[in-house]
Amino acid sequence: MIKRIGILISVLSLALVAPMALAVKPVTIKFSFVTTLNTPKGKAAQAFKEYVEKASGGAMKVELYPSSQLYKDNAEGLNALIFNNIQLLVPSATKLKGYNPAFQFVDMPYLFRDNDHFKKFTQSEAAQELLASLEKAGLVGLGFWPNGFKHFTANKPLRRPEDFKGLKFRTQTSGVLEAQMKALGATAVPLAFSEVYQALQQGVVDGQENTLSNIYTQRYYEVQKYLSLTGHGRLDYVVITNKIFLNSLDPEQKKIFMDGIAHANEVAFQEAVKLNEDALAKLSEKMTVSELSPEDRAAMEAAMKPVYDEYGAKVGWDLINAIKAIK
Repeated sequence: MIKRIGILISVLSLALVAPMALAVKPVTIKFSFVTTLNTPKGKAAQAFKEYVEKASGGAMKVELYPSSQLYKDNAEGLNALIFNNIQLLVPSATKLKGYNPAFQFVDMPYLFRDNDHFKKFTQSEAAQELLASLEKAGLVGLGFWPNGFKHFTANKPLRRPEDFKGLKFRTQTSGVLEAQMKALGATAVPLAFSEVYQALQQGVVDGQENTLSNIYTQRYYEVQKYLSLTGHGRLDYVVITNKIFLNSLDPEQKKIFMDGIAHANEVAFQEAVKLNEDALAKLSEKMTVSELSPEDRAAMEAAMKPVYDEYGAKVGWDLINAIKAIK
């Protein structure tokens, strides 16, 4: 009889403990991105992780997967996000063109004046409307993280349009970027970010366009001799989650999550400026760096005007003009 009572107490104890164990199981947020941790995106991701885990007292856990460890930020990564296999993805804006062609705005040449211009855009009504357009795909746009202005590298100096003729450049998959390279007399070769170094090393492409921090952290200076500070376009990211995950959070968890994103947004802007400045100083010791004269820049802008003729309506003149009107 005593033995039976003991067994009964054990069973009841397990029945009580099991729900409690389930209740304290942390919410896990898998965060996938393609860059290293030592980039604006990587720094912001780490800031998000630290904020959420501290604010939740460990009840929410953030797992970071940098350098394409889990997914690339292409269709594979986006599908994984939609089906909640991961909970956060920060693809470059142009990767979302399949959901809304307007996301190619970052590729439009010489659209933004400076970093402050871009930051003001991210806080605008036009930016919020762009993020809201993702909802029909089951995605939730949370904001924009900057990387910065793009510049060209090659094994020859690139200052004017004629310097590009006949060369092949790695770009992201984008009709706008194909039109950009065509306007310069060059060829766009779309490749995944993780494949660029090898393509440059093996001569599959002659050059590439990227931000200063990416050029440095990916060690492109080992396989490219010249850096041209063209600042012709931007490489910026959209922070996205999915409705399944967001709707699964209780009000307190959702507040911590959104506050973490807001905190990471600020870190992203601070780190983008700092890391790009630091990268330029380091790259100047490893590559021949060329700045464009006012005449060179004017020639580049004029050469790329056909991009607006071809893609202005597709990206949306309302959006383009709204960006230009920001003071």
